[in-house]
Amino acid sequence: MSATAARPLIQPVTLEGSHVRLEPLTMDHVHALVAAAAEDRATYQWTFVPDGEAAMREYVAAALELARDSAAVPFATIHQPTGRVIGSTRFANFEYLGWPPSSPHYKGEGAPDGVEIGWTWLAASAQRTAVNTEAKWLMMRHAFVTWDVRVVRLNTDRRNERSRAAIQRIGGKLDGIFRANRAGADGAVRDTASFSILKDEWPDAERALRARLGAV
Repeated sequence: MSATAARPLIQPVTLEGSHVRLEPLTMDHVHALVAAAAEDRATYQWTFVPDGEAAMREYVAAALELARDSAAVPFATIHQPTGRVIGSTRFANFEYLGWPPSSPHYKGEGAPDGVEIGWTWLAASAQRTAVNTEAKWLMMRHAFVTWDVRVVRLNTDRRNERSRAAIQRIGGKLDGIFRANRAGADGAVRDTASFSILKDEWPDAERALRARLGAV
């Protein structure tokens, strides 16, 4: 049985709001992603963002390979009012706790119990706008409502104070620091600050996200 057949919920999907549209990532997005990533690369101190067409093609191809195995759902991030490609984000690292059908926690074949939202980057002109806030709201709503996950995880470089503060403002709880567990965007060995939002915390997190959207 293929991964897609075993995990029918993990399929490409388009998520739309007022400020942003998240559409399934394809190789057709490469050229526009290269332009978005080139706006001001000084803003990517803690975030890996491919530089140039060859690197972007490799990045997108790797994401699509994960998508074919139902191991990720990658998006191109589109500025809704203009239709301009301004970045990328994805669901990945799905968690399956292996409940037997007799368990009250069993939700059906291939239903995930948890997921990470990450691999997020935006063109410099789209940073500190409503785009990222609305994208997080759309993705978390999809995870908690459509997939009925029990937890959404968000990870960031331990040194990225702005990202850590933003995650905490929307209700993310720090689970801990994983030391020396990833390559950092700056070439260093990175410590990762790992946050999570549980299903019963989602209503408060959603209110925080919607409040931030209303303030933009």
